Amino acid sequence: MTKTTKTILGLFVAGILLAGAFSGGFVVGHLLPSSGQLPVISDFFHPSQNVQSEQQSATPSDLQTLFTPFWEAWNIVHEQYVDQPIDDQALMQGAIRGMMDALGDKQTFYMEPQLYESETSSLQGQYEGIGAYVDTDGDYLTIVSPIAGSPAEKAGLRPGDKVIAIDGADMTGVAPEQARLKVLGPQGTTVTLTVTREGEPEPLKFVITRAHITIRSAEGKMLKNDIAYVDINTFGERTTHELRDTLDTLLQQNPKGIIIDLRNNPGGYLTTAVEVGSEFIDHGVILYEQYGNGSRDTHNALGNGRATNIPIVVLINEGSASASEILAGALQDYGRAKLVGVKSYGKGSVQNWVPLSNNEGAARVTIAKWLTPKERTIDHIGLTPDVIVEMTPQDFAAGRDPQLDAAMETMLAMLNGNPIPTSQPTSIPVPTLTPVPQH
Repeated sequence: MTKTTKTILGLFVAGILLAGAFSGGFVVGHLLPSSGQLPVISDFFHPSQNVQSEQQSATPSDLQTLFTPFWEAWNIVHEQYVDQPIDDQALMQGAIRGMMDALGDKQTFYMEPQLYESETSSLQGQYEGIGAYVDTDGDYLTIVSPIAGSPAEKAGLRPGDKVIAIDGADMTGVAPEQARLKVLGPQGTTVTLTVTREGEPEPLKFVITRAHITIRSAEGKMLKNDIAYVDINTFGERTTHELRDTLDTLLQQNPKGIIIDLRNNPGGYLTTAVEVGSEFIDHGVILYEQYGNGSRDTHNALGNGRATNIPIVVLINEGSASASEILAGALQDYGRAKLVGVKSYGKGSVQNWVPLSNNEGAARVTIAKWLTPKERTIDHIGLTPDVIVEMTPQDFAAGRDPQLDAAMETMLAMLNGNPIPTSQPTSIPVPTLTPVPQH
């Protein structure tokens, strides 16, 4: 069965379209008869001959022995579980989820239909929801950064806010990803978030009206000292086009250098990462894809870039991941840029998003590791900035941006031939956050 797969570089956004075959995979839904439910049995240790034959005929011949316990468990649930009737779709989805989780790779998992739809649409720059990047790695859903102009920002959410209740329902013990899905919703509807915030003695409550949000994935402006600023917030379908338009506008103003902001950029399409990198690197390798069998694919610069000679400083933080790290790592390897900020997330793996039949979401599977042009691996390691500068919640609340200030200072030092300034982390701890788009 031919499927459309998506090669994923981002944490929860990304992928190039390519043809692939979902062969050798075991999808429980394919084994159900047309009635939607298998007959149950009275003796679950010894299924009836009819049931056993039906299940075996539906299972690939080379997997019949292996999956005998699976079908036994299926029949046990249908025969003995106290609350009937059984939701077969929920069982099917749970079986896929468990299979993916058993691989022990947090980047490989089952994408439920709602999650798959929301993450696919996010790459098109269209959002319906509160408009914030969030972290789903901890015990609670945590705000990484509200999107500028979004309902989340207008309501007053801040980085580090932990969502402990949604519409009055306690989120203790609820998987943060499930909490994230509860925040999603159509424009015009409201959601009430109860959060804890560092320095606040009591939880804070925010009633937020969801909205349709269109976000440019790349935009820019001129800063003082004739320095251009380019903000790339994802590597989606429109990023390359928007970046080229941005560069065309900025380069007409003859900037002396460019600051590229990749902070809280969770990643995106592999092809977009190569295209974006090619705007700043004239030739050579952008990244390698290293497969489990030792083979690799080499992705080279495309040529004809708009800004291949101008000095560059790149801003990164703990939310810069995958495709962002590809761009930053390549620029660092070639000496094209100095990195400023804090260590990046460290996602050096590539995933396929393989849509499943009957609109049942997708299987997200890690297929390769990626390496920088100098063959550095960054998975679980990240990129270390040349100039380390933290940004605290206090800075955010006060409207300060010491990282951008340091990037400007670094750029001016580069232009004047002076030593690059070095900065040390502040004494105020900063929460480690992993961004996931929350629409």
